[in-house]
Amino acid sequence: MQLKLNKAAIIHAKRATRKYLNNEFRDKLSQAQISVQLCALALLFAVIASSVIILFRLMLVWAEQYTHSEATSFSNVLTDWRSYLPLIGALLIWLLSLLGSKRYRRMGIAYVLHRFKIHYGKVPLQSAAGQFFQALIALVTNFSVGREGPAIHLGAVSASVMAEKFKLPDNSVRIMCASGIAAGIAATFNAPLAAVLFVFEVIVREYKIHYFFPIMLSAICGAVSSQIVFGNVHEYDLINVIRIPLDHYPILLLGGLGLGCTAALFNHSLLKVTAKGQHWPLIYRLLIAGSVTTLIGLVLPQALGSGDLAIHEAISESPNLWFLIALLLGKMLATIAAIGFGVPGGLIGPLYGIGALVGAILALVSSALFPSISPYVGLYTVIGMTAMMGVCLSAPLAALVALLELTNDASIILPAMFVTIPAFLVAYQGFNTSSIFIKQLEIMGLEYKVAPMNQGLQKKGVRVLMNRRFVVVNDDDELLLEVLKRAEGRPVLVRNADHQIEMLRLEIQSFEDETTLSRHLMVGLPDSATLNEAYEALATKRAGEVYIYRNTPNNVIGVISWANLLQEIRSGQV
Repeated sequence: MQLKLNKAAIIHAKRATRKYLNNEFRDKLSQAQISVQLCALALLFAVIASSVIILFRLMLVWAEQYTHSEATSFSNVLTDWRSYLPLIGALLIWLLSLLGSKRYRRMGIAYVLHRFKIHYGKVPLQSAAGQFFQALIALVTNFSVGREGPAIHLGAVSASVMAEKFKLPDNSVRIMCASGIAAGIAATFNAPLAAVLFVFEVIVREYKIHYFFPIMLSAICGAVSSQIVFGNVHEYDLINVIRIPLDHYPILLLGGLGLGCTAALFNHSLLKVTAKGQHWPLIYRLLIAGSVTTLIGLVLPQALGSGDLAIHEAISESPNLWFLIALLLGKMLATIAAIGFGVPGGLIGPLYGIGALVGAILALVSSALFPSISPYVGLYTVIGMTAMMGVCLSAPLAALVALLELTNDASIILPAMFVTIPAFLVAYQGFNTSSIFIKQLEIMGLEYKVAPMNQGLQKKGVRVLMNRRFVVVNDDDELLLEVLKRAEGRPVLVRNADHQIEMLRLEIQSFEDETTLSRHLMVGLPDSATLNEAYEALATKRAGEVYIYRNTPNNVIGVISWANLLQEIRSGQV
């Protein structure tokens, strides 16, 4: 008897759980509101995204043990096989690209931004393998690319694919994608707050409270994962940052102007190379990038890699001004060649290297005129890193917080803010500079703009607005009129002989005292769709209804009319 009761209780619990997941749970996720359900899913998917990024970092650390060059003299560099790694890497990246379909070759931050804006953050799973291994090869073979590119792409793929597996509403899939990106960045740099701000400034490009908590939880998960495996490490906390006196700020203003000019030059050069090589075969682009990187590495090996070697030279004791200038030119050229010709990887690492060199050069030049500046070279270096990232990526707040977390020193905040403002004004107004990612999207012909009203409609799922009180009948002329009379104002749907759904209406003829039944074929939308899909289906006629189904078109669960949709738009909630 007890066994039967337990079995019945289990069956009842399963039914209740299934009912909750199919109804109340999906209803809650369809709303543009913060919820425990949304936060729990974001945390679950962040664990998966963080694990992928940690695996990527572990493989990178392991591979770099065998590719790090110990050569010091020029003759040793020429004979060391590691000096030619960029050419080997270019060939390996090309061979890997041949294994997958051409439609999944696009990768990187600009591509993720396109998928986030136009496709609700749904990044194809097939692109993940190419991004993982090609970016790993690019980093191992000393191309001037950063780690955040694969982190953002892999984080977005991990979270969005899991969201689609769970069949979440599309508006929630977009939030999960943003959360996965935050987890990926935080797991890469151990900078959770910078990850949150980067997602809002660069990817989401707006602030909504129901986005904030899932993204913040995911960033926390990514940072904790990084600390568990690699320790609580702040990558640039060894940079000697000394609080600068207020009487030095006029010099910082001049430094901001120089940084703005450098950032504008870098942006325009990179985008020009990107546009030039856009239509060239991939093998040509990769070989050019590999050749340029190899040649630069033979002369200036410190210009290669993500940017750590350049930063080390910038903060070294008694750096040579002319060497830093040559290293800056080499680093910029290597980065433009790699990113511009399509080597998979990020841009933040190289920008840190370039910014550090510019900051150190400005400090050395200024110290020749004002010797009191000499002790503050470390601060100038960090300020240069902040300004270069902020200006080039159009993410000043994320850049500021990132360096704050990476250096673990709050004294950089005020001078970095002071320098970033003139740098932005010079670059954006003086040289007409704009975000690299937006310009890359335009060059590649990928959409990213969404009208404000459509963007607002995309934030809510159809389950929020659908009318659940309706009647579905089979096609029977004798019963239709009777059913319509008894429907008491509820929508009456007819399933015709072709298993299509039609809306039944009772129309009164103005010239005769008669009523006739009319039918109108309806468009069906899955319950994972957003209000924007309903709007696009009805906007051409500005009338009618769409039916909402669960899993298959035969399982109708709701109806949305144009009148209800228009009322929602005019309510001010969209």
